[in-house]
Amino acid sequence: MNKKQLTGAEIIWDCVAKEDVSVVFGYPGGAILPAYDALEKYRDKIHHVLVRHEQGATHMADGFARASGKVGVAMATSGPGATNMITGLATAMMDSIPIVCITGQVPSSVIGTDAFQEIDITGATLPVTKHNYLVMDINELASTIKEAFHVARSGRPGPVLIDIPKDIQNESIDYSYPEDLVELPGEVKSQGANEEQVKIFAEMLKASKRPFILAGHGVIMSEATSNLMKMSEKAQIPIGTTLLGIGGVPKSNPLVVGWMGMHGDSWVNQAIQKADLLIACGMRFDDRVTGNLKTYSPNSKKIHIEIDPSEINKNVRVDLPILGDLNEVLYQVLPHLDNEDHSTWFDQINEWKRESTSRDIIHQNTDTLMGAHVLRKIWEGTKGDALIVTDVGQHQMLEAQYYEHNDPRTLLTSGGLGTMGFSLPAGIGASFHEKEREVWIIVGDGSFQMTMTELGTAVQENRNINIAIINNGYLGLVRQWQEMFYDARYSETPIISPDYIKLADAYGIKAFRVKKLNDVLPTMRKVQEQKGPSLIEFVVEKQDMVYPMVPTGADLHEMIERPASTNNLKKTIREEESLV
Repeated sequence: MNKKQLTGAEIIWDCVAKEDVSVVFGYPGGAILPAYDALEKYRDKIHHVLVRHEQGATHMADGFARASGKVGVAMATSGPGATNMITGLATAMMDSIPIVCITGQVPSSVIGTDAFQEIDITGATLPVTKHNYLVMDINELASTIKEAFHVARSGRPGPVLIDIPKDIQNESIDYSYPEDLVELPGEVKSQGANEEQVKIFAEMLKASKRPFILAGHGVIMSEATSNLMKMSEKAQIPIGTTLLGIGGVPKSNPLVVGWMGMHGDSWVNQAIQKADLLIACGMRFDDRVTGNLKTYSPNSKKIHIEIDPSEINKNVRVDLPILGDLNEVLYQVLPHLDNEDHSTWFDQINEWKRESTSRDIIHQNTDTLMGAHVLRKIWEGTKGDALIVTDVGQHQMLEAQYYEHNDPRTLLTSGGLGTMGFSLPAGIGASFHEKEREVWIIVGDGSFQMTMTELGTAVQENRNINIAIINNGYLGLVRQWQEMFYDARYSETPIISPDYIKLADAYGIKAFRVKKLNDVLPTMRKVQEQKGPSLIEFVVEKQDMVYPMVPTGADLHEMIERPASTNNLKKTIREEESLV
């Protein structure tokens, strides 16, 4: 074993490079300066992206991880640099995204003295990380970094933070990379299904007349698309996805009937409520999916395949829990399933679909530009073959409704935490992995203003991204709730915007404003023909609503559909000067 003299700062980069990391997102500062000084020796292996805010670094690492399936890495200094990462860590934690955040800390000799820019970041991030570390001995630095990457990517993935005091970064030791495999006490290994579980699974499915598959984010993370579709095709079982499960199964396949939940497809929610067997695959029965738990799918048997034991029976009691990697479990189950005919069940679901009015908006003859129009046209203009990163709000729900995804990792969005400001930095991060598809960032005017400072990062790195701002002059989804449940008292939801064309021009970004439906595709073609970042502002109807909607705490089948009166839309597009 060849040893060499390295500083702690150099050990950081050597270990990160050994984890096959080629890009790191970060922002320098006093307590992390030794690491940034040592970075110069590793420029041939690692590209560093200078962000404009540390929250942006975590979202970029997150976006990279979602797009690639690899661990994303972010770096920041102590104090405010580290605390700025907390929202990004929480976002990754809620959605099970593997990122490693490395923070500098004040010298170990002054920890606990309230030194300049000191903060107990391991204590502060304990609830929003899968695990975190404070390294107080340089001899443990390399093994800690290796362990952190293992923890981030293994089992149910998640974010990990490593806090490293400045003196540890400056200290030197004889170093060799730890080659031993990481073995952690108490670590839950993937068990898979046993013989009895496989037998019960097959029996439950055979006895079912109205089975339904719930496909969650775990389908994508475990790369289980092929085996899940084989099960669906063999036993003729309809599939509905969660928001984060979109893309895990191909929407173009007639077995995939839509997505579920608060703003999901009404016919999918009805199918869940009427099913006699639910097969939950890598999902956690979130409240936005289930509605009122007391009335959730009341007459169904339930099978739950999940890698995290803490999720089993947490929200919904199930009849057959199977703990293990989803892809492995499906592979075990497939040979034991019989060919089934559930055509009557599919006919019923399709009838519910025909009865729904919520998608009528895109077929209406109107010159009013609606958010739904924009999202459907983006789908047409990209031929459904783009990587879409959405923010949080009405546009997020409309994207899920009107953009049809056929491939995993083509929709990146903040699901569990619902983090406004996620999309621009996450899209920049994703673009470092995505080389073939166009990258489209779909963002509301409220969300965009939270992290629009990262336009500087996009320009400095010459990222080939297209930003579509859906501008309705409101915090749209909050305004919708106010209209429906607070007697239209729009308290603090109207929001002004800067002139986005001038803002883009200040950064040297090509930008366009669209107010008419017929201009959407021609403007898209203009930005598709150029390289580097571009921006389109879509000025849409102020009072638009997203339907269907299940009110918080309501039964899943108590969906509010689009009222028929909206078939006669008035033209309410604002004049350009009202935006400034």
